[in-house]
Amino acid sequence: MTITPSPQKITTFLMFEGRAEEAMTFYLSLFDDAEVLGISRYGADEAGPGAGAEGTVRHAAFSLAGQTFMCIDSPAEHEFGFTPAVSLYVQCDSEAEIERLYGALAEQGTELMPLGAYGFSARFGWVNDRFGVSWQLNLPGGAEPGQ
Repeated sequence: MTITPSPQKITTFLMFEGRAEEAMTFYLSLFDDAEVLGISRYGADEAGPGAGAEGTVRHAAFSLAGQTFMCIDSPAEHEFGFTPAVSLYVQCDSEAEIERLYGALAEQGTELMPLGAYGFSARFGWVNDRFGVSWQLNLPGGAEPGQ
C-alpha cells in the first residue's frame, strides 16, 4: 500500500520499535478529529536487512486534529529514543479537555510538569507518555512559554 504524502511541507515522524500501531491507536483515541490515513505492514515473505517482523508497521500516516503524523516500527534496534527536547504542543479548548488528555497521557508515563497554573499559562502540564513521546498541554490564559 502506498501512503499518500502529507499536504504539509513538514510532518512529525515517530519511530518506534514494535509499538507503532499501539501508539497510533492510543493517540487516535484521544482526539475526536482523528483518523488513520494509511498503513502498510511487513509481510511474512520478507526477510533480510531492513525488513521488520511480520505484521509490524512499515509505514503509517494518521491525522490528529487536522495535523498529519507518520510512524514506523524500526526494524533496526537503536540506542536512542524520544526526548522531551522535542514535544507535541496541544492548545486545549477547555478545562475538561486538558484534564482528560493529561490523565490519559500520564498513565504509565512520566510527569515532567504537573498540571497547574504557571506564569505563562492559566493551566499547563507536560508529560512523556507510555511510549516516550513528550506532550505539552496548554489551556490559554497567559503568555506562551518562552515569552
